[in-house]
Amino acid sequence: MKIFVAGSTGAVGRLLLPRLVRAGHEVVGMTHNPGRTEFIRAAGAKAVVADAFDREAIRSVLAAERPDAVIHQLTSLSDRNFEDNARIRANGTRYLVDAALEAGVKRMIAQSIAWAYEPGDRPATEEVPLDVQAPLPRRSTIEGVVSLEKAAAEIPNHVILRYGLFYGPGTWYEANGLMARTAREGRLPATDGIQSFLHVEDAANAALLALDWPSGPVNIVDDEPASGTEWLPVYAEAVQAGVPDYQMGRNGWERGASNAKARNEYGWVPLYPTWRSGFSEQD
Repeated sequence: MKIFVAGSTGAVGRLLLPRLVRAGHEVVGMTHNPGRTEFIRAAGAKAVVADAFDREAIRSVLAAERPDAVIHQLTSLSDRNFEDNARIRANGTRYLVDAALEAGVKRMIAQSIAWAYEPGDRPATEEVPLDVQAPLPRRSTIEGVVSLEKAAAEIPNHVILRYGLFYGPGTWYEANGLMARTAREGRLPATDGIQSFLHVEDAANAALLALDWPSGPVNIVDDEPASGTEWLPVYAEAVQAGVPDYQMGRNGWERGASNAKARNEYGWVPLYPTWRSGFSEQD
C-alpha cells in the first residue's frame, strides 16, 4: 500500500515511518521543514516538503503521489502554539481532505484527542458526545477537534484516533521536556482531574494497525485513567522533581477515557499498559 504521512517528523510520525516501511508499505513523508527531509529518507520513506496551510501545495503533492491512504499526524505543539494547532485541525485538515478526495484516496487515519468529551464522572467511551458546549478557551480546542473529525469522515474509510496525553520521546512529558521542567520548578500541582495517558510508541503502533480497522472514532489510551493525585507523584519521582503540591478540584471534562473498544473489538494491546511503569522507563 502507498501511504502518505502528513506530520511525518512529529513525536508520532518519526516513530510511525519506520514501522510502515518495515510492514512493507511504500511511504511518503511530508514535512514543512526542508531540514527534516534527510530524517524521512533515513527512515526509508520518500520526502516531500509542503506547508499544511498552503492549500495549493497540499493539492499538488497529493495529486503527484496519489497514495492509497493518508495518515494525518499534523500538530503544532512543540512551542505550545495552541492557536496554530487549532488552525491545523480545522484548516490544515480541510486542505488535506480536499486534496485526498481529489487524488482518489479512499482511506484516512487522523489524529484526534481523548479529552474532548463532555463532562462526566466515568471514563468516556466513543459514544459520549464531544464537549461542544464548553466555555472559552476550551471551546476553541473542541471546535478544532469537531472540524477535524467531520472533515476526515468525508473520506470513505476513515479512522479517528482519539489519543490520550502523549509521553515518551519528543513529548512535553519526556525526561527533559516542558512538563518535567515545570515539575522540577514546583509549578505543577496535583489535582483531582482525571487524565488518560499514552506512550508515543503505542500511538504509532495504533496508527499502523488502524489501516485495517473499520471507520469511526476509537480511543487510544492506556489502561489506567488516573487523577493528578495518583499519577503526578509517580511522574515527579521519575523526573527527579519534588513532591507536588495538592490543588483541590477538577474540571468536569477531566474524566479520562476507556480503551475497551480498541482492546476488545480491534485487538490493540498497548506496549505500555500504564503510566506507572511507562514514566519510569523514559530516558
